[in-house]
Amino acid sequence: MTWSELNPRAKGFRVAHSAWAFVGLFSLGYIWLSGVTGRRDRVLAACVAFLSLEGIALVVGRGDCPFGPLQRELGDPAPLFELVLPPRAAKAAVPVLAGASVMGIAALILRGWRRPIAVSKAPRRA
Repeated sequence: MTWSELNPRAKGFRVAHSAWAFVGLFSLGYIWLSGVTGRRDRVLAACVAFLSLEGIALVVGRGDCPFGPLQRELGDPAPLFELVLPPRAAKAAVPVLAGASVMGIAALILRGWRRPIAVSKAPRRA
């Protein structure tokens, strides 16, 4: 189903669902960046909370996005990942991203969640 064939409610939902997915991907990237660099801040805490909420939603949806039934009810039968990936890759996206999320959070824990990294604003002297 193309964009022009969607009703306004389905279009709005697709935009909101896409924004949600973008925040999830940003959160995943930020967690990995923080895990590698050791940076700890409020944005990191929000990212961990967001991905934890997504994880709970996937458990409730038994591995599928719980927005799927609502999306279909609004008249959009295409799963979100199938808009940008082939069907087989789209089906694999959820477990792959879930695994990457778990490993990213594990990297944070292994590096020490509470240990802040000092960031100096002053230029270095030779």
